[in-house]
Amino acid sequence: MVKIGVLGLQGAIREHIWAIEASGAEGVIVKRPEQLNEIDGLIIPGGESTAIRRLIDKYRFMDGLKKFAADGKPMFGTCAGLILLANDLVGYDEPHIGVMDVKVERNSFGRQRESFEADIDISGVADNFSAVFIRAPHIVEAGENVEVLAKHNNRIVAARDGQFLGCSFHPELTDDYRFMNYFVKMVEQSKRKNFA
Repeated sequence: MVKIGVLGLQGAIREHIWAIEASGAEGVIVKRPEQLNEIDGLIIPGGESTAIRRLIDKYRFMDGLKKFAADGKPMFGTCAGLILLANDLVGYDEPHIGVMDVKVERNSFGRQRESFEADIDISGVADNFSAVFIRAPHIVEAGENVEVLAKHNNRIVAARDGQFLGCSFHPELTDDYRFMNYFVKMVEQSKRKNFA
């Protein structure tokens, strides 16, 4: 069984753990950088990206997160997590972790009160997936090797760049675990490859 961590600094941490466990993996709340050595994949949950970045710096996570990515381990950013993974941000000079070849715009679907749900098709993952958008970002541009998985109103809202997966919405806030199953499979394949 693979072990998937959820960066436990801010956001719907418990809901991600439940989704991981419902998808047949072990879920771990990651509160200390050294825990990154004990997991096979990592989810960076939603919340407020600048607040999460401050906490990443405060608890000295950045080097460990970059090493985790460099070691080829899968990472999944949901909502604010996508912003943290992106290597280009609209209106900002530099990215946060900056490992996923996408350009992202923050709050592009409006403020908190404009939150909504929409059924989207996620290519190769799920049809009619009920996506919950809360102050959601979107992917403005995707690099040539990035696989666009879903769009909503012609905006890219889910994509995969090799070992990195990102989405604008909150899959953990529904009882539909198909997208989490997809990430768990990514982690299982990665672990098999590393042990081959």
